[in-house]
Amino acid sequence: MKLFIFLGVINGFLAVALGAFGAHGLEGKLTEKSLKTWEKAVQYQMFHTSALLVTALLLAKYQLSTISMAGWFFFAGIILFSGSLYIYATTTIKTFAMITPIGGFAFLIGWILLGYATCKVM
Repeated sequence: MKLFIFLGVINGFLAVALGAFGAHGLEGKLTEKSLKTWEKAVQYQMFHTSALLVTALLLAKYQLSTISMAGWFFFAGIILFSGSLYIYATTTIKTFAMITPIGGFAFLIGWILLGYATCKVM
C-alpha cells in the first residue's frame, strides 16, 4: 500500500511540474501539435496518478493481488504512455509514438483488474 501511495505522490508531483514546464518552458519551442501531445501525456499521467492512489487505498482495506497488479499496470502505463509521449513531443521521433499504445493497453488492463477486484469484494 505504501509503495502505491509513494508512486502516486511522485507521479502527481511530476505531472504538475511537467504540465507547468510544458505551459511555460516549452511554449514557443515546440510546435502546436507537439504541445498538445505534451498536454495529453500530462493529462493521462494525472488521471492514472489518481488511479494509483485509489489502488493504495483499496489495498489498505483489501489485500488482493488483483488490486496490486492493477496498480503495477497503472504505473507501467504511466511510464510507457506518458513517457513515450513526452519524448515524442520533444524529439518527434516516431518510434516513441509507437510505444504509446502499449502504455494505453496497460492502462486498460489496470482498469479491468481494478474493476474485477472491486466487484469481487463488494
